Amino acid sequence: MLNSTLSTLSYFILVGYIDDGDFRYLYFLITILLYMVILLVNTSLIVLIYMNRSLHEPMYVLLCSLFVNELYGSTGLFPFLLIQILSDVHTVSVSFCFLQIFTVYTYANIEFCSLAIMAYDRYFAICRPLQYNTRMTINRVFMLIVVAWLYSFMKVLVLLYLNLRLKRCGNIINNLCCVNYLIVKLACSGTEVNNIYGICTTVLTVFVPLFPILFSYIKILKVCFSGSNQTRQKAVSTCTPHLASLMNFTFGCCFEILQSRFDMTHVHRVLRIILSLYFLIMQPLMNPFMYGLQMSKIRKTFLFFYKMTDKDDV
Repeated sequence: MLNSTLSTLSYFILVGYIDDGDFRYLYFLITILLYMVILLVNTSLIVLIYMNRSLHEPMYVLLCSLFVNELYGSTGLFPFLLIQILSDVHTVSVSFCFLQIFTVYTYANIEFCSLAIMAYDRYFAICRPLQYNTRMTINRVFMLIVVAWLYSFMKVLVLLYLNLRLKRCGNIINNLCCVNYLIVKLACSGTEVNNIYGICTTVLTVFVPLFPILFSYIKILKVCFSGSNQTRQKAVSTCTPHLASLMNFTFGCCFEILQSRFDMTHVHRVLRIILSLYFLIMQPLMNPFMYGLQMSKIRKTFLFFYKMTDKDDV
């Protein structure tokens, strides 16, 4: 009787939140400020790239796709987080929970695929500059972006379908948001297919993008060691933000996987909360600043528009 009742429940209970009375308003303020900064900087760079024809190049089109994905992923988390911080009861409907899983998981897949395409773009720019304009055309970059997004959507849709067909014997999630693996653990029916597909998905998510990333950077390192100072400077200036973004994203994903799959009760609760949200907060926050400050064309364009605005005001 109990199992039958639980399997038909229409909501989940999130127990990862800290209800600290009036401190919740401080958490709410910090969260909404972070979200506003993410919206502002990512949207500004998207508009900047779109409006300036000199930035209509493969690398900046890829950056534009990356910034759109940052907005997409953070919007799948922040509005929900803001509501939950101010709520006394942390519940979420089953349908919204799966929608959040779809958004967050596709964001992560698209992010990794985008970083792989950007690594391949840098390989041609540094190692084969004479072939760059013929190999990395705008149309080809658009095609790669569309494939990355569709590939991520289809992969996560299958993951959700396999999860939706399970009967659940519980509805308590020990996290701040919905996580596919934690919902699978609540199932009282066979999860063999889910586990196999989950492992296959993880391998595909990691190794499919990892191959072009490793290939590109091995080739770039060879050129740097044997090339001129100018080549090395070009490689450092264009690859530094990409490597920093890749390491930051990988760091955040590793902690999210560890937290959802292993017992982390020995880690302080506040630290667990920060680490569980790291890749959904720091990546959208850091990427615009890293690329915006490092890419000279973006800096010059931003300064040009800023000066034009100043003149108009005068």
